[in-house]
Amino acid sequence: MDITASMVKELRDKTNAGMMDCKEALSASGGDLEKAVEYLRKKGLSAATKRSSKAAKDGVVASYIHMNGKIGVMVEVNCETDFVAKTDNFRTMAKDIAMHIAAANPTYLKPDDVPEDVIGRENSIYREQALAEGKPEKIIDRIIEGKVKKFYEEVCLLNQKFVKDMDITIQTLVNNMIAKTGENIVVRRFARFQLGEDL
Repeated sequence: MDITASMVKELRDKTNAGMMDCKEALSASGGDLEKAVEYLRKKGLSAATKRSSKAAKDGVVASYIHMNGKIGVMVEVNCETDFVAKTDNFRTMAKDIAMHIAAANPTYLKPDDVPEDVIGRENSIYREQALAEGKPEKIIDRIIEGKVKKFYEEVCLLNQKFVKDMDITIQTLVNNMIAKTGENIVVRRFARFQLGEDL
């Protein structure tokens, strides 16, 4: 199948991947746009895995102020070099992550950051719910596993669906940037402030 420039442009607009990567993805998936998106995601994931051992000591602290100054966010996003840290793509991604934090209000960065006692409490609640609904004992662990995964998607930044594109998570957004830049990229930490909270 002939891969046209308009097909490449459509895929590029959808994924922000490089032109040659888009062309390769479309060729590998027979021109099917959805399969090409999946192909690029997998490629991004493998690139992210390869880069994850590299030290990410450069980067940017991005901020976002929302609702006339009622919500403010700061997020540190690291990469390997000053060159990548200064690119528009990297800075836009960091700003998008800050905006996402303002909107989605994550509690933790990643599942490893969730305290054991919080997970223990969630497990107990899910077990009681499953027993109350009369679920068989042998499938309760699987039910709990699924609910814990959903819990992580709600409270952990990297597991949340990106508010500007609900088809991807924040981790996928980062992985796509790793694939594009060839550098390890890490969301290091964030802080979200809401006017008057905890008063």
